[in-house]
Amino acid sequence: MAADVISLINNLWVIIAALLVFLMTIAVGFLEVGELGESLSKSLFKTMLISGSALFFMAFMGFNLAFAPTIDGIIGNPLYNGLFLGGFSNSTPGILTGVWWSMSSNYFNTGLTTGTYFLFETAFAAVTLAIVGVVLLKKVKLKAFFVYSIVYFLLIWALPAAWVWNPTGWLYVLGMRDFAGGLVVHGAAAAAGLGILVQVWREERKKGYSKSPQTPVKINTGWLTLGLLLLWIGWFGFNPGSVLAFNSSAMTVVVTTFLAAASAMLSTLLFRYIDSGKDPDILFAENGVLMGLIVITPLAGFVSPLSSVILGLISGPLYVYANNFFEKGRWYSDPVGILPGHLTGGIFGVLMIAFFTQASFAAASGNPTLPNGLLFGGGAAALGQLGIEVLGIIVVMITVFILSYLTSAIIARFMNGITTNYKKERV
Repeated sequence: MAADVISLINNLWVIIAALLVFLMTIAVGFLEVGELGESLSKSLFKTMLISGSALFFMAFMGFNLAFAPTIDGIIGNPLYNGLFLGGFSNSTPGILTGVWWSMSSNYFNTGLTTGTYFLFETAFAAVTLAIVGVVLLKKVKLKAFFVYSIVYFLLIWALPAAWVWNPTGWLYVLGMRDFAGGLVVHGAAAAAGLGILVQVWREERKKGYSKSPQTPVKINTGWLTLGLLLLWIGWFGFNPGSVLAFNSSAMTVVVTTFLAAASAMLSTLLFRYIDSGKDPDILFAENGVLMGLIVITPLAGFVSPLSSVILGLISGPLYVYANNFFEKGRWYSDPVGILPGHLTGGIFGVLMIAFFTQASFAAASGNPTLPNGLLFGGGAAALGQLGIEVLGIIVVMITVFILSYLTSAIIARFMNGITTNYKKERV
């Protein structure tokens, strides 16, 4: 098949995947309605605001900062393609002709244009912020969250993306891999949320609270199920689209993603019953599916279908007992399991790269240098990969947490705090 036809097919596939990932941001809004009893208009307004801000600020400079050739492996050249994807120029590479530099034969060799790759990665940035926003909706002023989003797209999200997903980023060059965002999306979203929650807790203590007020959960099964199903459908673009090409590996990733989700749901329901003796409910079924999707995300393109089932089965008890642990926290409110799900699941999934990877699957998904995992005879190379993954986790989590907290604290200084007057709402 001619190279230009393959490139056209790849672009069409990734554009469809990008739209599915954008759908996930709105699906998060439906989840908020289903889990928190949030008003539909308020929640969907927030998710629309996130999507619009992501497109604007990523086009302005965020995309360059994350995915342009990096400066010393740290941050992409902010003016590489000009502001807003080349400004008024009709000769910007990858706009009317050509491909984005990292999609050329020298790097990923998938032939994606600038517009295609921009839409795909911007959708990832948007849904990552949507995850952060779930735990904060009833506690943080919307205008404060909007200002935070500007810094988020231009720095807090761009830095990890530049380090881990950019082929010239220092962690990527070192050998770190994170297939579709166990760290760059889920782990980093949890770290960002924690950074904001520290500022929220500081303000709550000044208001006289000895324990962070917990946001009440008001289950609406219809909206909850709709949100979950849309997320599950959206993950069809999230993981398989991350192959950045339409090939057999992309379809294999569909299988590993969906098997992990189904296995994790069944496992979570079982271990919820074993742990509590109570019949599991729809909230644990939903979180089980999400936990499986989160855990498989960083290695969906590196493992076999059976490995994805095993990882899904492990995800069940991992979520149940992580949720029990985080529920003991007195200084934060996490009504829908962001920390046990995204924090624990994202980091666990990244660590499992060094155990479950099979080099043949990794090579097919565009990662030919990734060695077999420890469970498949990887030996010293797998141990080295584990060390690299651990280093990446530590650096990214600390960096995102600090940047998120400092951003929140600075915004609070100029806005007389970032928290809403929710004390009156709970009287």
